[in-house]
Amino acid sequence: MPKWKKEYEPDLIIANCENLAHGAGVTEKSLNEILKAGVDLATSGNHIFDKQEGMALLNFKDPKIIRPANWPVSQCGIGYKIIEIGIKKALIMNLNGRLFFRSTIDCPFRAADKILEETEDENLDAIIVDFHAEATSEKAALGHYLDGRVSAVIGTHTHIQTADEKILPSGTAYISDAGMVGPHDSVISFDKKFAINGWITQIFKGIDLAEGPVEVGAVLIEIDSKTKLAKNIKRLLEVVDIN
Repeated sequence: MPKWKKEYEPDLIIANCENLAHGAGVTEKSLNEILKAGVDLATSGNHIFDKQEGMALLNFKDPKIIRPANWPVSQCGIGYKIIEIGIKKALIMNLNGRLFFRSTIDCPFRAADKILEETEDENLDAIIVDFHAEATSEKAALGHYLDGRVSAVIGTHTHIQTADEKILPSGTAYISDAGMVGPHDSVISFDKKFAINGWITQIFKGIDLAEGPVEVGAVLIEIDSKTKLAKNIKRLLEVVDIN
């Protein structure tokens, strides 16, 4: 992060942290580590509810982490947040896909409409959506649905960075998945022997994370604050030796 901050000088840094605590959920210690590294706000996904400590973080008075807005309203936390960046204001929205998820989740398309309606008088300079979803078809559909109404739709959840970054016809930046921060020689961060054995036996026991160099995936998006539309989107991917 220090290297990228020096090279690109980003105004706002967002990270999805639903798997931050050893692959499932988040703790206060793990969240503080990425905040200290320069992250301004953390988004999340279906695993944010895996740890009670993580759920408690969602209820802080000025939370640094948000949860998908279309999860049942009885859940803790908030699904979007407006951040002030100097004299600018950015809306960060977190949504969860429905396809291939076992949980019953509200419609992310209607949830996005509701949030945009609730914030239409906020005089925003940017609107960024983290769409935590499994299917690229659902992600692409939401991207086009929100095209021209938000600055960016960034997919997360599948851990594999996609090569479909683009500016959609009406000006919204889009990518199906920003990638992960996790072991490079792995199966979406899991030890490959553990993962292969699970697929062969169909018995998956616990979480066994791989070791070694780590890949760091992200996207860099330039937004025109006058139009709230994207000017450019660039994939970032580096492999870092953490030993």
